[in-house]
Amino acid sequence: MSTDPIHRELDRLAEKTAPQVVAWRRHLHQHPELSNREAGTARLIADHLRSLGLDEVRTGIAGHGVVGVLRGGVPGGRVMALRADIDALPVEDRCGEGFASRVVDADYPGGPFPVSHACGHDCHTAMLMGAATVLAGVRERLPGTVLFVFQPAEEGPPVTERGGARAMLDEGACADPVPTMAFGMHVTPYPKGYVGYRVGNQYGASTLVRIVVTGKQTHGSTPWQGVDPMPAVGAILTGIGQLYRQVSAFDPITVSIGHIEDVGRFNIVGQTVTLWGTIRCAVESDMAEVKRRLATLAEHSAAAYNASAAVEYLQPVPPVHNSAEWVAAGLPTIRRVVGEERTVETGATLGYDDVSEFIARFGGLYVMLGVQDAALDADGHPVPVPGGRGLVTNHNPHFYADDDTLVTGVRLHAHMAYDHLTGSATI
Repeated sequence: MSTDPIHRELDRLAEKTAPQVVAWRRHLHQHPELSNREAGTARLIADHLRSLGLDEVRTGIAGHGVVGVLRGGVPGGRVMALRADIDALPVEDRCGEGFASRVVDADYPGGPFPVSHACGHDCHTAMLMGAATVLAGVRERLPGTVLFVFQPAEEGPPVTERGGARAMLDEGACADPVPTMAFGMHVTPYPKGYVGYRVGNQYGASTLVRIVVTGKQTHGSTPWQGVDPMPAVGAILTGIGQLYRQVSAFDPITVSIGHIEDVGRFNIVGQTVTLWGTIRCAVESDMAEVKRRLATLAEHSAAAYNASAAVEYLQPVPPVHNSAEWVAAGLPTIRRVVGEERTVETGATLGYDDVSEFIARFGGLYVMLGVQDAALDADGHPVPVPGGRGLVTNHNPHFYADDDTLVTGVRLHAHMAYDHLTGSATI
């Protein structure tokens, strides 16, 4: 139990702002925007931060990134960066709520796409907006500076564009002042109000893959007069399923092809087929070997059918690594906010999040916040609660998040920022 009265004040202010946080979340959910297109979202964020009278509100960073700067009224040299991602996904919204998205982006490269916050970034954005409200309310008692970092394009911009965390950092988003800690969280299908953490890689390393298989176009009635790229594509897809056997079984990897494009029609043997996918590695050092083996597989499989394959690796993202020292520094704060019984260690995941760029550069911590109707079984795995809405993974059209849990995220941001600035959550 905290003896610092400001912790109770942070909780009081968080409860006071909770209805507005829910309203923001529902508005954002109903008006999602894809990566590098988050103009309306950024405008909502910036307008709110300006209304709080922050020292600075920087906009237009790496596209639609926004950074609010709050300098406390007490001398202090520490700088906390609180980060939220703001972009949505090209996924249909089937969450079943009245505020479900009906947005379709007709102009996005490769579209038109239905658009939804099927990963929970609407929650992340609303919770950090709420935390800015709370911390601005106690600014005269803050010994240091808080940066509210709202990052676009976490899901990855179109391949012809720059964007995301690395682009924000390259454009000086956190250059003045430089953070002494970065913190954030991701909503997840876990019991409501639980916080999951992991010492080591919370998320894996990732890279986007583009494989272009090229043959020779001809009429469908005379395939011998051309080179059909489709058999080569089939061989590549089959071979990918065996790549996991070519690296250590103790280091999980995945190679997933999520999208295939061809050029032609039903009675044409086309010229090219493009495969889009991702590589995920639990251990970053495995990435180079998996990339080498995938390129060999694609090139040789294509050659076996007299076609060719060109493999490119784009948008690399390092793993989110929580060091033991930073976990130890942050756990007392987490346990105070959500309780000892709701603070649990989790396993690794092969998901990725480019918050890793902030954590790797400045140190800090990234955790999971449970937002679904779940409980933990005897082995610590989440299971659905009878009569609830079930467990639905991120990126699924039916993904949902509990509105009443958002205030927990606001409190986590606010408490972690204050504790870091005062020196109790630091290494």
